Amino acid sequence: MVSVNNDGNSSGLIQARGLNKTYRRAGEEIQVLQGLNLDVDKGDFVAFMGPSGSGKTTLLNLLGGLDVPTAGTIAVAGDEITHMSSGKLTQWRARHVGFVFQVYNLIPVLTAYQNVELPLLLTRLSKSRRDEHVRTALDIVGLTDRMSHYPRQLSGGQEQRVAIARAIVSDPTFLLCDEPTGDLDRHSADEIMALVEELVSQHGKTVLMVTHDPIVAARAHSVLHLEKGLLVEAAKSRANVAAGGAA
Repeated sequence: MVSVNNDGNSSGLIQARGLNKTYRRAGEEIQVLQGLNLDVDKGDFVAFMGPSGSGKTTLLNLLGGLDVPTAGTIAVAGDEITHMSSGKLTQWRARHVGFVFQVYNLIPVLTAYQNVELPLLLTRLSKSRRDEHVRTALDIVGLTDRMSHYPRQLSGGQEQRVAIARAIVSDPTFLLCDEPTGDLDRHSADEIMALVEELVSQHGKTVLMVTHDPIVAARAHSVLHLEKGLLVEAAKSRANVAAGGAA
């Protein structure tokens, strides 16, 4: 269950309290997030929507430990990450967060297998265990027959599948997806979203996704809009949207 106005007693997987984020540009202060609260339970699939510049990606970066809030706290599975040292935060991200971006960020001189294996090279896993993890991840995204292909030999949808396999290969606590279908045609986007839904329903993953596409957002369990630095619940399910509920 997702809550944006919690009283502080939640035991959810992700808990954000009083998040503020202010940037300085040309001597001017720009407040992006203003006292934002959020609770996300394990197995939730949440879509964030809002106009460009509303702070969606900023929020994802904060929840993933890529940035720190100006004020407020973030706890994930009991770990308070807001004041972690950069070294501890790097280790925490590697263990708990899988990132999927609009741009696939695959290394062109590496095969699909090698791209997926990259995050595991920083771990203490043996070569045989790494191989097991990589093959499992590629099997989940349906690309075991493409593991020896280079990115240039794959379609856009297949490249994004490799990127998703790379994100899940270390079995992270949750996935952060920033416009994962933004560079794809509708058919490929639908395939990617079906895969994300499968990760949630069959593999128990928690997914937080930023999107501008209402069709994509409608596949999430909850849709939250960023308005004036705060989150507002807009829709609960695809059925809600299809029936004419808030979009």
